[in-house]
Amino acid sequence: MSDTAASADKPDRGWRLPLFDSIRPLDRSALSANLAAGVSLAALNIPQAMGYAKIAGMPIITGLYTLLLPVVAFAAFGSSRYLVVASDSATAAILAGGLTGLAAAGNVDYVSMAGLVALLTAGLLLLARILKLGFLADFLSRTVLIGFLTGVGFQVGIAVLSEMLSVEVHGTNPVSQLFQILRQLPNAHIPTLCLSVGVAAFVLVLHRFAPRIPGALIAVVGTIAGSALFDFSGHGIRVVGSVAGGLPHLSVPVLNWTLVHQLLPIAGSCFLMILAQSAVTARAYAAKHHQVLDENRDLLGIAAANAAAALTGTFVVNGSPTQTAMVETSGGSSQLAHLSTALVVMLVLLFLTGPLQFLPVCVLGAIVFTIAVRLIDLKGLRELQRKSPGEWVLALVTTASVVLFGVEDGIILALVLSLLQHVRHSYRPHAAVETRAPEGHWLMNRLSPEHMAAPGLIVYWFGSDLFYANFDRFAGQAHKLVTDSQSAVTWLVIDAGAITSIDYTAGSGLREVTKELAKKGVTLVFAHINQDLRADLDRLELTEVIGPTLMFETLRECLAAYDALHKN
Repeated sequence: MSDTAASADKPDRGWRLPLFDSIRPLDRSALSANLAAGVSLAALNIPQAMGYAKIAGMPIITGLYTLLLPVVAFAAFGSSRYLVVASDSATAAILAGGLTGLAAAGNVDYVSMAGLVALLTAGLLLLARILKLGFLADFLSRTVLIGFLTGVGFQVGIAVLSEMLSVEVHGTNPVSQLFQILRQLPNAHIPTLCLSVGVAAFVLVLHRFAPRIPGALIAVVGTIAGSALFDFSGHGIRVVGSVAGGLPHLSVPVLNWTLVHQLLPIAGSCFLMILAQSAVTARAYAAKHHQVLDENRDLLGIAAANAAAALTGTFVVNGSPTQTAMVETSGGSSQLAHLSTALVVMLVLLFLTGPLQFLPVCVLGAIVFTIAVRLIDLKGLRELQRKSPGEWVLALVTTASVVLFGVEDGIILALVLSLLQHVRHSYRPHAAVETRAPEGHWLMNRLSPEHMAAPGLIVYWFGSDLFYANFDRFAGQAHKLVTDSQSAVTWLVIDAGAITSIDYTAGSGLREVTKELAKKGVTLVFAHINQDLRADLDRLELTEVIGPTLMFETLRECLAAYDALHKN
């Protein structure tokens, strides 16, 4: 979660732990703005947090717990002044998908396992801090994240349709659920359906045209009042029922090693999503507000937040893009805003949980549905389709995998596809033949021996490091340039400007290519040799094979040497 501009050269601060760096120095002129932003975040986020709890299969009150001690823990240990670390739809969906079948959603065993997953996730994040593994976030590309979160949106949206219609649905596969819902449409409870549609439309319209107005909170308060006054439950509209108030009880999840073995893959999936999503969000706001991040401190902060979640009986927390945007647009400029949110939530837990018993279940389902709709990134998919059709297909495959196979398998596939995408770019890099323009600069041309930089001299540019997987491609293109040429080739110059390293397999292959070209009367020459590549060539004993005098720092020097050789 480092700022791209400044963190690379930032010295490691080790394990020094000055608390609340994300607040200091305290700007008194921004104090009232931060407090107001925190209150706004609480108003917007309390209904959403209950919705995230429902997505996770947890009691709705535990959603409020994620806005209490976890928020304080990240403010104390993290470095980002803007990142909101609380419950989030993606990790909630991963948790629900992983725990399905291990316990009934919402019961004591389920809640206990959710706490253990949060503790294991905290452990993985702490390990990542120790080993400085923040770079792993870069292996989940934005392409597959668009596909993954869109898939989560479809899955979550389909899952709550049964509550919005008040029909019975069995199983957890979204496709099966959708078919069951379609078959039972004639049995839908009309008052429940009308209330659900009205709430969803109200929240979505306000979010679209007046995002600062807490539409979900207004809907929750209004329907609670209507339910209490007009006895919604007596008219067949199911309500939440009694909700335990007060602050969460502190307890350590029981470490059953058999259960740890079962839950570790779920924690691993949450860990990967937290790394990727938190990093993207923190970087975006750090760049926007010229903040230098300490990626290790943020890893520690999110680990502390998840440990706090485990101790307070709630579920995994994550850096949330939507909630971060909420507080930033409301005027928040430090974690002080988030601490004021935690204070408001504490007051709600102590004094205002009683009315929640009248909250219609379908209203909570409708709020979750609006969250799901916002997760479906049609704009991002359209942009991918227009700018990069191949990556658009990759995003659609990721979406389909989440919907068809589940969130946990989807995050694993997303990681694999991201890595394959990276490997594919390295395996099939761009290549070109270079020629010199009359003005003196170099031009990139398609791979063809007709583009000679000088009579008998071809300059071949290869756009990636050389390693075992792409060397055959490199060697094949080099041989083809020589053998397909209508005129004799004397020098084949490798422009190594994009080649920073070469592995053992590619080094062995390069030795053979040099010898084979020499048999054809062609000398292999290197230009734009950097220090790292030269070190690899020395280590692999290739410098003497190629010839130290045939390695040049610039193409200008290379051409001068070629001209001097052929003048003689």
